[in-house]
Amino acid sequence: MILLILYKIALAAPAWVMPIIMVATGGHDGGGEEHAGAHDEHSGPPHLPNLIALLFGPDSFANHWVNVIFAFAVGIFLSAVAARVYAKRQMIPGKLQNAVEMMVEGMYNFIESILGKEARRYIPYLGSLFFYILLMNWIGMVPLGHSPSTSLNITASLALITFFYAQWTGISRLGIGGYLHHMAGSPEDVISWCMVPLLFPLHVIGELAKPFSLALRLFGNITGEDTLVAVFVGLGVAILAFSPVGVPLQLPFYFLGLLLSTIQALVFTLLSSIYILLMLPHEEHAH
Repeated sequence: MILLILYKIALAAPAWVMPIIMVATGGHDGGGEEHAGAHDEHSGPPHLPNLIALLFGPDSFANHWVNVIFAFAVGIFLSAVAARVYAKRQMIPGKLQNAVEMMVEGMYNFIESILGKEARRYIPYLGSLFFYILLMNWIGMVPLGHSPSTSLNITASLALITFFYAQWTGISRLGIGGYLHHMAGSPEDVISWCMVPLLFPLHVIGELAKPFSLALRLFGNITGEDTLVAVFVGLGVAILAFSPVGVPLQLPFYFLGLLLSTIQALVFTLLSSIYILLMLPHEEHAH
């Protein structure tokens, strides 16, 4: 109940709606340069108020680390659930263990359809990656929550981890010589060896482009989703300025956001699986 009241208060006057109200009421005279400087300092896509900003203020030091705080919170939550299920595992599972086992089995079947018999080796990383990104996307839909996926630093970090993991997979499974041979396009005859000076730089550029693609795709889609919800929340509040809630215009977009968040987590995991698959020895690709 307390969180609901706080959420209503937070939605009553989001910071990014204030410039509209100031212009509409003619309250933009005097101190215009100061207001413009503050606007430039906090420029960016609109977001709903989050718990950190509500507790410490939008200009606080903690709010500058809001993405890291929520990312850590998601990781701690997943670790706590996994530790609890493992510590209290039973032959006849309870509701929580049964739900976790169903999700893990579904993710394993998905990864197995891509990597085949290699799925067991890589499911710990890929499965953790999927559920971590999924919850980071979803937490932005929770009242007073914030999605760390709207930070390019967070998505780029995940993309770089996947990039280095895929490269290490190639080096460890193929060896240095096999890895370089793979990057050269796996030449086998004279013509293909002659193409190595062209193919090798292209392969290197292609590998370096993968983390950029992963990071920007996740960042752009989740930022757009959260911005859309925030804009319609602001419109709903502006319609009924004296109501603590306003008109819930954003409600249909919550369902769209949940679907889009799931798809983006799945796409990130799918592409990561394919990048790992491409680094495996060729005879292991067939399954």
